[in-house]
Amino acid sequence: MKIAFVSAAQSSHTVKWVNALARKGHTVRLYSLPDHANRQKSIDPAVETVLLRHPGFKGYFLNAGQLRREIASFGPDIVNAHYASGYGTLARLSHAHPLLLSVWGSDVYQFPYRSALHRKLVADNIAGADAVASTGYRMAEQVRRLFGDGKQIFITPFGVDCHTFSPLRKTKKGFTVGAVKALEPPYGLEDLIRAFHLFLRKLPPDAEAELEIYGKGSLYGSLRQLIGDLGLDGKAFLRGAVPNADVPDALHGMDVVCLPSLQESFGVSAVEAMACGIPVIASDADGFLETVEDGVTGLIVPKNDPEAIADRLYRLEQDAGLRKELGEAGRRRVLRLYDFDRNVEAMEKAYCAVVRKTRKAQPDGSSPE
Repeated sequence: MKIAFVSAAQSSHTVKWVNALARKGHTVRLYSLPDHANRQKSIDPAVETVLLRHPGFKGYFLNAGQLRREIASFGPDIVNAHYASGYGTLARLSHAHPLLLSVWGSDVYQFPYRSALHRKLVADNIAGADAVASTGYRMAEQVRRLFGDGKQIFITPFGVDCHTFSPLRKTKKGFTVGAVKALEPPYGLEDLIRAFHLFLRKLPPDAEAELEIYGKGSLYGSLRQLIGDLGLDGKAFLRGAVPNADVPDALHGMDVVCLPSLQESFGVSAVEAMACGIPVIASDADGFLETVEDGVTGLIVPKNDPEAIADRLYRLEQDAGLRKELGEAGRRRVLRLYDFDRNVEAMEKAYCAVVRKTRKAQPDGSSPE
């Protein structure tokens, strides 16, 4: 197929999709705002990237004419816009068809609640698409709650490379609790630090236990201050951002991955940990309720509850057999549901279904203009 991808070229999600589709033999052209260029040079050379003229928020509106001309010249079988807010607006204003609009999380969990105008913008973008793709069933239900049942929604999970994310025997001594998340308010990392402090109080004074948080973000200063205030220096560490390629190495140093997010649309961080055979403690945010099977692949705790997290940490620290059981079950679940190779096949099937549907709707059987 010829696939026009409308998304931020700097996004690791975008890179993962376009590279996988190109490797499958599709002709992929990526359209992105210029300030979203891929400076890491991580996009497969087989993918042609077109940087549109206008940067910034206005670019979602001002680039519509250029994108319309570019797509007309390319002649794709399908246009796939990622995020229902900015790039969804750009794709709609360019009158791109057949259009599959992929929702990702903040665009349907946060953006529509900012104002009536924000909600209308996303509603218009969804209405203007031929179909919608969601990474999970719970996020699909969120779309329906907000915007009704009028649009077909395909489930296209965003899984992991199960060869890269795979179990590896931990060589580091002691019990290590970890997380790989942005240091931002939605991810509840203050609760994780407080929970780790409570957990340590359950252990003997000479117990070897550490907390390692990988990521960067606006809360670095306040989280660092909290670590000091709780007397966790030398026990809890903010390790900074880790390149995507190095995430498996970071995970392999952990006994338990703890993810107390206040909001999570899919839960790829849990999927990555489970793929590595590491048990997960996760909050009852939507995404984790879908990806983590409570008591089978991990343990679910209420949001905003450091005490509950500490209790689960202690349980897992005390029971190596349970950790092993949960980790092995998590790996099996990922292989069954979130192997990215299979997820790409699900996206291909969605593309084909949208193309068939739109061509069938044309009187002459041709693609829409």
